[in-house]
Amino acid sequence: MKKIVEEWRQKAEGDFATAQRELAAGQFPNFDAVCFHAQQCIEKLMKAALIQQSIVPPKTHDLYQLHLLLQPAYPAWQPALEDLRYLTRAGVDFRYPGESADQEEAEEALAICSRLRPILLTILETS
Repeated sequence: MKKIVEEWRQKAEGDFATAQRELAAGQFPNFDAVCFHAQQCIEKLMKAALIQQSIVPPKTHDLYQLHLLLQPAYPAWQPALEDLRYLTRAGVDFRYPGESADQEEAEEALAICSRLRPILLTILETS
């Protein structure tokens, strides 16, 4: 694995750990942060997989756009598109005033992340 790819992977793992910790917080959990870090974990793993294939990832938080680049390089990568759209929305929209995540939305964001993360980690380990 390229050094830069490993750095992206480590950053993604930090986001995953942060999302898990925040959802488990006993007092005043920040559900918006859970959503943001769940999205960031998957975004960084997707960008790492692109870099592994010498594809420069665009500066975007849109997981569907990253999917369109990633899928031709990894035909087995077939996530549910609604999952990618959910995480993108959860990771971006809840960061600003006007919308806030509740516990159910945070749990869903982390569940999606938890489903996609091992697939992307396998892609990184086998490419």
